[in-house]
Amino acid sequence: MSESAVQDILTPDVQGKAKPKGALDARLEALDMPAGLRDARGAAHQRLTAMGLPGPRDEYWRYTDPRPFNAATPAPKPLDDDAPSILFSELDALRLVFVDGVFDAEASDPLQLEGAEIGTLADAQGGWAAGLYGTLEEAGQSPVARPFAVLNTAYARDGLLIRVTGTPARPIHVIHRRGSAEADAIWHHVIRVEEGAALTLLETGKTGARSNAVIEADLAPGAKLHLISSKRAGDPLVGQSHIFARVDREAQFKAFALAVGGRIMRHEAVIDMVGDDAVAHVAAAVLGDGHDGPFHHDDTVFVTHGALRGESRQVFKKVLKNGATGVFQGKILVKPGAQKTDGYQISQALLLDEASQFLAKPELEIYADDVKCSHGSTTGAIDEDALFYLRSRGVPRDRAIVFLVLSFLADALQEVEDEGLRDEINERLEAWLTRHPAQ
Repeated sequence: MSESAVQDILTPDVQGKAKPKGALDARLEALDMPAGLRDARGAAHQRLTAMGLPGPRDEYWRYTDPRPFNAATPAPKPLDDDAPSILFSELDALRLVFVDGVFDAEASDPLQLEGAEIGTLADAQGGWAAGLYGTLEEAGQSPVARPFAVLNTAYARDGLLIRVTGTPARPIHVIHRRGSAEADAIWHHVIRVEEGAALTLLETGKTGARSNAVIEADLAPGAKLHLISSKRAGDPLVGQSHIFARVDREAQFKAFALAVGGRIMRHEAVIDMVGDDAVAHVAAAVLGDGHDGPFHHDDTVFVTHGALRGESRQVFKKVLKNGATGVFQGKILVKPGAQKTDGYQISQALLLDEASQFLAKPELEIYADDVKCSHGSTTGAIDEDALFYLRSRGVPRDRAIVFLVLSFLADALQEVEDEGLRDEINERLEAWLTRHPAQ
């Protein structure tokens, strides 16, 4: 990320300052620790104090400057509402609304869904969630520290606590809304999917000027969890999300993210496959335009195979224009004894101009001898031969580019199993591309 881009995001009182320990003190002074789950929060606070916040020279932050996340308060974000309506608005789902990261009961459906127990972090006093909250996040701190996830565990204002015991007929749709121009939205979901149960969780909407989200997902044997997230264009100014998933025997975890806006974003996924025949897929489709300000999107993924016959897929596609930057850091770790592992990783960028860039660091670390693992990363421009072919058949240039971009993104969208949801996402991508034509 360029220095000018960082300076544009930072508030005046923190520009030029990159002292991780001092940044931590200032960051924490601006936050209040909620009362619920006090033991787990206190332990997280101690861990955060010990590790501090990252600085620009930290290797794990080589491609993304952490200073906008370190700032004590976020730069204000205008309360505009010029983005398209949220995805899945017509879907039959349990609709749960969060405003600046806090659950809004009046705007939401009742917390009732057959096959699931649902509560909120703000009201949590104990029970099953108390034993799980923060545990997967803490386990995900090795071998690489993730301080902002620790900060979230300590200071998250709210979130959902979901225990799935059956297969609900409807998905859960979490809708985020912005209530303040200077909101620092911090929320934390904990999901436990019991043996043989299944859930689809959708997360869409528009948050505050800066967001920090964590999802801890614990999948019992044979469980299934599908996460689909999408934020509205231009939101947030600065955003982070973290997924920590533990996948047991024959369980299936799948996560897909759609990003069609924002300024500086980093999304991390830490997947621990602990049971035989476990499946974990993580995918994203990103459309970035630097026309109205710096666009920097970082996907960082760490998948660990620790059992037999595990299958993992990482599929990340980014389309970048007007000086936008995309980052992918992905790793597959195969532990000793994790034979018959099938690990696949692909990261690709389509650059619509010479000013945009894609930075990739794909990694494999294998300690078993009977595995099938591959990784690849490519960067390219629009295929001129394909473009010429379409134009020769009467397709206007802008429309032809839309077709080619959608074709490029198709592999990532295939990770969305539900055809109806996939079609709606594809329509949103097409609409964005039509509004942002290539030069």
